[in-house]
Amino acid sequence: MRRFALIALIALPFPAAADWTVLSGEEIRTALTGRTLEYKNARQDFRASGKTLYVTNGRDSWGNWRIEDDQYCSQWPPSDLWACYAMDRQGDVLRFVGERDDITEATYVD
Repeated sequence: MRRFALIALIALPFPAAADWTVLSGEEIRTALTGRTLEYKNARQDFRASGKTLYVTNGRDSWGNWRIEDDQYCSQWPPSDLWACYAMDRQGDVLRFVGERDDITEATYVD
């Protein structure tokens, strides 16, 4: 009986981890343009003009964003360097994945 119980337990399907959908460049553009995201301690607004406003601790930081090779890319003056991230989506949660697999998650405010 114990053997049967162990086999039954092993054979039961485990609930799959929630699936994330990898976003294409156009899907990223649609997901971000004109929207506001909330991170753990900040908010970010994505303008159709390519400007983005990041607000944390009451401080505004203006930057730029664009889509490049199916990735979200951002640039924050005074630096002229662009950082790019793959993006995934699960419902209203977006995940930014860096080149070293660092992950930042955000949800829609609006």
